[in-house]
Amino acid sequence: MRNPSERQIDMHRPEMTVPPPFLASYAITRKCNLRCKHCYSDATEHPAADELSTSEAKRLVDGLSQLGVRLLILDGGEPLCRDDFLEVVRHGTSRGLRVVVGTNATMIDPGAATRMKEAGVQAVQISIDGADPKTHDSFRSEDGSFDKAMMGMQACRQAGLPFQFGMVIRRSTLPQIHDMLKLAVESGANAAEFFDLVQLPRVRKECPGEILSRDERKSVMEWLAEAQKDCPIVIRTPGCPMYPLVLKQKNVQPKHFPAHLLRRIPYYDRGCAAGMPNGYITILPNGDVIPCMLLQVKLGNTREESIVKVWETSPILRNLRSRQLVEGECGRCRYRDVCAGCRGRAYEEMGNMLASDPGCWIMGE
Repeated sequence: MRNPSERQIDMHRPEMTVPPPFLASYAITRKCNLRCKHCYSDATEHPAADELSTSEAKRLVDGLSQLGVRLLILDGGEPLCRDDFLEVVRHGTSRGLRVVVGTNATMIDPGAATRMKEAGVQAVQISIDGADPKTHDSFRSEDGSFDKAMMGMQACRQAGLPFQFGMVIRRSTLPQIHDMLKLAVESGANAAEFFDLVQLPRVRKECPGEILSRDERKSVMEWLAEAQKDCPIVIRTPGCPMYPLVLKQKNVQPKHFPAHLLRRIPYYDRGCAAGMPNGYITILPNGDVIPCMLLQVKLGNTREESIVKVWETSPILRNLRSRQLVEGECGRCRYRDVCAGCRGRAYEEMGNMLASDPGCWIMGE
């Protein structure tokens, strides 16, 4: 088996005209044991009938390796609900990919954590959506899910499997942001990701009142930037390309790690990563390819054409990559090329992926 740190050159790899994405997210199943109100995958209690088979999933992984992807996120649904989950992990590892997993952690016990590590999982993101069981469980629609997730976290710690917390920012949790960050630090997480809730279909149906206003978004991002100065772990904010601008405006210098590590934060100096070179691409359980889980516009399907071809030839991606095509206030903003707003939020709220991000408070400042 090839060591992922010793990436081999594929002599049959085509000459790439567009730099590859740094990471790809593959939702390997729609099946999930929880019923989260915000689920971007619109997960269900059963797998979808058209999910990629094991052999098709492996071919997809081969294509991602050929494309030059360095980081593969396996999520869902709940990836541990899929029987061949570890087989896909091992295959990704054998192809030189750094494989990480996004999970609700309720199915992780000491044995599962050990098997994941042995299969090649490098790290886990655990979804925690509140500082206390009541807040988390109500959002995840399952009593006891907070305690189970924390037990899963402890199993990862015991197995020596690095983990971070993924936490959704919404109106109900604004008063808990401090305690949520504290929980991540005290639990031993190596990073805290605060997801800016975007109004995808399930969110629109289940919790539309939880979307932050511009002022609320500005306030929480400024608080997180200030908190980063003393926080011993990196704070990241998927869904909010404006956050790195706040870090720069405040000249944040972390006390516990070198400041240059902040450049690893999504969007830093690059803006929205959806479908961008050195950015991000998402594959759904049935093989549909979309630029990002927050921008659910179909680019193609891996059953019909290779992921390499989709990445190289999609006209939608060509438009996304042309920052000059961004419209409205985002298009006129001096930060256009290093921010560009969230293209997913623009698409969901404005019906146009190139429209101004309606959640941005910086435009016009």
